[in-house]
Amino acid sequence: MDTNLPTEKREERKALIAALGFPVLVILGGIMGYMAPGVAASFAPQVMPLLGIVMFGMGLTLTPVDFALVVRRPLPVVLGVVAQFVLMPLIALAVAAVMDLPDAVAAGVILVGCAPGGTSSNVVSFLARGDVALSVTMTSLSTLLAPILTPLLTLWLAGEYIPVSAASMAWSIVKVVLVPIIAGIVIGLLLPRLVEKIQAVLPLISVTAIALIVCIVVGGAHDNIATAGVLVFAAVVIHNACGYGLGYLAGIFTRQPAPVRRTMAVEVGMQNSGLATSLASSYINPLAALPGAVFSVWHNLSGAILAALCRFGDAREEKSARN
Repeated sequence: MDTNLPTEKREERKALIAALGFPVLVILGGIMGYMAPGVAASFAPQVMPLLGIVMFGMGLTLTPVDFALVVRRPLPVVLGVVAQFVLMPLIALAVAAVMDLPDAVAAGVILVGCAPGGTSSNVVSFLARGDVALSVTMTSLSTLLAPILTPLLTLWLAGEYIPVSAASMAWSIVKVVLVPIIAGIVIGLLLPRLVEKIQAVLPLISVTAIALIVCIVVGGAHDNIATAGVLVFAAVVIHNACGYGLGYLAGIFTRQPAPVRRTMAVEVGMQNSGLATSLASSYINPLAALPGAVFSVWHNLSGAILAALCRFGDAREEKSARN
């Protein structure tokens, strides 16, 4: 066991750097967009292609084995995905109503809630000592369901705030999410050695693409940030925290073991904000894209904090057991 410790520590260090490095790059992207809004906003047509790059990179990391848990352990997988597409949209709707958010902001928060699992949730599950295999399966499955569920839920819940084109949104998700992921999986199966060589740089490419998306969105919403920025941040923090809490409670209620409960908390609380940001900027308006941009930063910071709390709790239990 001791001989494996250095390797485990290295993996944990890499995961922590990834979790904390993500928001740093995204914040830099946001600053660039705010400082040069005209230039950033002019790249708005590139938002969807950038998201396609992120999804293609995700597909390259997936294999058929990642979906095997759907057959071997269907209950936690189904529970997690159902909780994600039920709890987060309803939480978003409640936050929008209680905080009396402006229509565009409310629609953006709801769209974040209707998005599939976040691409960095697997890293956070690892850091939190959750069930990583379950996390990968849940993220993958929810992403594949997104072309159907995300536009339908958004139309149903956000339609009262602002017009939503569910059909256009669904087709867009197919083009920039489903097709790139499937293409990535196929290439990964056909050229595994090539994928293995470039796998180390895939997270950096994905994070850079999301940072550029945030840069473009912030540039487009520049004039609204000063008036709506604090409100959006508060809504995002509340939404994210409620997702973690209710995701964990769903695990307790269904009597799942601790690693599964942690993964459910992470998967429910962390959304694919890059997708939400891209869809909002393309089909609603720049202000509606702001919650997704803020979520891109915040859920990685909060995820790192959640993982630290989980590890602190484990350390206390281990200390108590020794005494």
